[in-house]
Amino acid sequence: MSFQFLKRTFVRFVAALILVSPRVWADVDVSGVTARPSPDWLRSGTLYEIFPRDFSEAGNLDGVTAKLDELQSLGVNILWTMPIHPIGVKFRKGDYGSPYSIKDYYAVDPNYGKVDDYQRLVSEAHKRGMKVIMDLVADHTAWDSVMMPHPEFYKHDAQGRIISPVPEWKDVAALNYDSLALRQYMIAMPKYWIQTCDVDGFRCDAAAMVPTVFWEQVRTELIKVKPDIMMLAEASKPELLTNAFDIDYSWPLLSTVNDVFIHNAPASNIRRSWEDSRAQFPEAALHLRISDDHDEARAVTRYGINGALAASALMFTLDGVPLIYNGMEAGDTNQSNGGALFGKRNISWHSKAHPELRSIYHDLIQLRHQYAALRNSRVDWLPNSDETKLVTFLRSDDKDELLVVINFSARPITGKVDLKNLEGFALLKISGMRGPSDGESLPMFQLNGYGWRIYHRAAKSVSAVSASRN
Repeated sequence: MSFQFLKRTFVRFVAALILVSPRVWADVDVSGVTARPSPDWLRSGTLYEIFPRDFSEAGNLDGVTAKLDELQSLGVNILWTMPIHPIGVKFRKGDYGSPYSIKDYYAVDPNYGKVDDYQRLVSEAHKRGMKVIMDLVADHTAWDSVMMPHPEFYKHDAQGRIISPVPEWKDVAALNYDSLALRQYMIAMPKYWIQTCDVDGFRCDAAAMVPTVFWEQVRTELIKVKPDIMMLAEASKPELLTNAFDIDYSWPLLSTVNDVFIHNAPASNIRRSWEDSRAQFPEAALHLRISDDHDEARAVTRYGINGALAASALMFTLDGVPLIYNGMEAGDTNQSNGGALFGKRNISWHSKAHPELRSIYHDLIQLRHQYAALRNSRVDWLPNSDETKLVTFLRSDDKDELLVVINFSARPITGKVDLKNLEGFALLKISGMRGPSDGESLPMFQLNGYGWRIYHRAAKSVSAVSASRN
């Protein structure tokens, strides 16, 4: 059983606990407080996760730098590099090992290059108007880490032996945050990467397994070095967004979308999941909207190509910040989860199976750039004729209204959206997507299996719907 499979199982367990009771993971109810403010470049952004080993045939940092122009033309503005550090050998899994089993936080994996190569990657990204965030793995290290001469840095069992954070995670050793010296070491490390490479923030692995107070200390110290950094928590733990983190993972929503696609759960569960999170998290909390990442089988594998696009349409039009993962825009089907994380599987950049995908993702990103209504926190869910299959909602501000309709069924459907005033709505053109049939007009619409549409009109002086909580 692989590290990533077990990790995925664990984090879903965490998400389930939070949905049942946020107090499982938080000492206080934070739903009545306001989330910490996030940089504008994050709220308006699109993240792109990069696994350097698979991203190019070379499998190194220069291979990433060579494709920055392509990423810029796609429209993404935040690049997240998965861990770039040397990987431990002791208890290694697979031929290459997990990038999350880190031997030295202050070094670059020689298979990837040198610190100078990462400096150049960040500098070249900045020249193109893109930010770069690093993966920060604070919960555990490799068993042959350079930190092992300090056993006090690690957790021990009753017999005094260093342990893994979870028994099944046999290739990593758990760090002990009761140690003040460890905290100082781990706070100094991200400072080094800001000062040395000018990185713009950190995606913090297994953030819920590290004390919240430590993350708050990290935040306090890092903003002294770079005030507008971002911190992304790989967690769904409400208290993390009050002081420490700008954004977290929308795991509950991802789990719900999986249930809808894979287990035929009703599409109305998507709204319910969103509303549950909205009730539990701080006001204006920001979530990473994900359908594909290195902990999941590819969305095109789980949902099929049309289902994957429907999931992306949801993630790009809801509140929050969407994620594109490592060749997702090329329709790449090579897996990174499970045992694949410990090997090398190059992205199929030149597949001719679905050439329209890049244009579709490009256009979805451009819509977020064009319409501020897609970047605020307001979502108005609209009734429709079949909520077991259809999701309909409105995104709006004082300038624009965008109506989103998505069919989460594999079968074609004729639907109707319940919106009092539909005057002025026009279909937005998305490259590669089919338009309406002749004579079709709102409130009625016809969608193919997993079909979706986005309509737009200039905002009316009187809103067509009452506002949700902002």
